[in-house]
Amino acid sequence: MSEFSHILKDQIDEVCAKLHAMKRDDLALLFTKCYPNTLETTTKLLDDGSAFVITGDIHAMWLRDSAAQVHHYLPVAAHNEELADIIEKMIKRYSVYVPKDPYANAFNECDNDRGHKDDITFRSPWVWERKYEVDSLCSVIFIAYKFWKKTGRTGHLDEAYRKTLNVILDLWETELYHAEKSPYTFERQNCRASDTMTRGGHGEPVGYTGMTWSAFRPSDDACQYNYLIPSQMYAVVVLGYLSEIARDIYHDEALAARAMALKESIDQGIQKYGIVEHPKYGKIYAYETDGLGHYNLMDDANVPSLLSAPYLGYCAADDPIYQNTRKFILSEDNPYYFAGKVLRGIGSPHTDPGYVWPISLALQGLTTTDPAEVEEVLAMLVASHAGTYFMHESIDKDNEYHFSRSWFAWANSIFSELVLKYAGFEI
Repeated sequence: MSEFSHILKDQIDEVCAKLHAMKRDDLALLFTKCYPNTLETTTKLLDDGSAFVITGDIHAMWLRDSAAQVHHYLPVAAHNEELADIIEKMIKRYSVYVPKDPYANAFNECDNDRGHKDDITFRSPWVWERKYEVDSLCSVIFIAYKFWKKTGRTGHLDEAYRKTLNVILDLWETELYHAEKSPYTFERQNCRASDTMTRGGHGEPVGYTGMTWSAFRPSDDACQYNYLIPSQMYAVVVLGYLSEIARDIYHDEALAARAMALKESIDQGIQKYGIVEHPKYGKIYAYETDGLGHYNLMDDANVPSLLSAPYLGYCAADDPIYQNTRKFILSEDNPYYFAGKVLRGIGSPHTDPGYVWPISLALQGLTTTDPAEVEEVLAMLVASHAGTYFMHESIDKDNEYHFSRSWFAWANSIFSELVLKYAGFEI
């Protein structure tokens, strides 16, 4: 039993009572296991007044994953001071990490020099891995803003966080001109191709688009083309959040204006370079482009994804281009959509062919406007936990007993969000 177990007991009891009344005992049992997983197994309070949240079976704190792991707790944090304290402490940890190396995606608990020590890139003993991902920095803004709006707290939006926001803007503005201005290179030796950057660590050529360059996807796989459209969408959303924080909390009109200018630049880039005419589906969003006429048409299970655009707040679920894109990515025209005896959904080049990710299934349920589709998704998730009563990273479409990562807190958290929404609770 975790020292934090009592914090979530009332919420779990209330949700399970509703699910039992709906005759969904199967979901109630899964929810009881998955919902508290992050707080019970991955969260540690540190002596400096911050909190360290690991991803599960890897003892490192990913910026993106940690934010996603606690997002489903925000409604409870709105009226539970103990939980709010923990999340605020986690957000404060970002202000320790990001200024040390804003290109890093995962950090150690302290400067213990654990992780990928042989990568050819700038090295810090604080950094577990230095695969630069736009979405990692987006998540630092996303969770801080959502926490403020849900709880009314502003203690995490201190001067250290203000410095962090400026560091993020500096980097994103630099990466508008990657070839000309970026100091970032990354190489990993004796690895699969998706774990390293090409051309001596610089990546493939890109043209100017008004979008900000990303080395890696949220899967931690290298981009094929380095303008990753889902991450650009995420950046557009959080730059709006940053501007609001700058005005309302810091009364800093210059910072707010700077964020809005970059937001407009990136969004214009998406509209000009990120939309293609598909012969079957019409106008759809590409997954990646290089600004030189090349496009990658697919979607990946990790968030941000094209599927997640309404969830992130970039567009409405009934937006025509999103709907066209959704039809494409939830079909076998998407090279990472797999359909089998147990599961039908989006997987990832990060895992084996034919393996579907519960994260993508949960996002499918969270972004659909069709109740029947939600029921279909939930039925697959219930049928595929292989008796563990937890979500996994990926699962064989034909055999639920073949899966990767039995302890993956992000998947448990986003599944819990879907159950909360299904049962009529705030998310």
